[in-house]
Amino acid sequence: MDVLDAIRGRRAIRQFRPEPVSGAALRQLVEAACWAPSAMNGQPWRFVVVTDESLIAEISEQSKRWMLEKESGFPEADRLANLLREPGIHIFHHAPALVVIAAPKGARWGIEGCTLAAENLMLAATSLDLGTCWVGLAEGWLNTEAGRAALQLPKDAQVVASIAVGHPQAVPGPVERRQPAVTWLASEGHFAEDGEAPDYTPHAGLYGSLIHP
Repeated sequence: MDVLDAIRGRRAIRQFRPEPVSGAALRQLVEAACWAPSAMNGQPWRFVVVTDESLIAEISEQSKRWMLEKESGFPEADRLANLLREPGIHIFHHAPALVVIAAPKGARWGIEGCTLAAENLMLAATSLDLGTCWVGLAEGWLNTEAGRAALQLPKDAQVVASIAVGHPQAVPGPVERRQPAVTWLASEGHFAEDGEAPDYTPHAGLYGSLIHP
């Protein structure tokens, strides 16, 4: 699959089929994640792959409890609390696998590196006809002492991403993207805004017209 097709085709999947994801496929996802760029090639990531259904369910329950007790200071808190109180809500949508990505606490640009790795992983999953959903609801509890212990992470680990992985029951259609606010700054007074590309003059430098001024 072309990378641009994967980017446009990736969706947050919230309905998974029950069959497991193969170990070979999960290893492919981790390998793809490791090809992400990282500052000074620090490669700050650490991965925990969970395929134990009971452990994934326990993380879901503990994360819901933590969110209901600790999180109240944001606009969507009430709506989210009502959702989390609904019986049977599984925040990982009963996915058969969970991939957690963590960095050492205080690692310079560690969060950015792990975020890039997470995007690589999700795009690779799309190319393998797998579905993913980055579930931010789990990160609060997973960053507690008990949460790190459940994942057998060291005490200095900071969980950055928790991604449900599985075979999608169906792939939702695309969500319309807003036109981005873009400001183009270039030499010789060229200036444009809101996605209007400037009228570049081909540069006759070392790389010819491949590099614009």
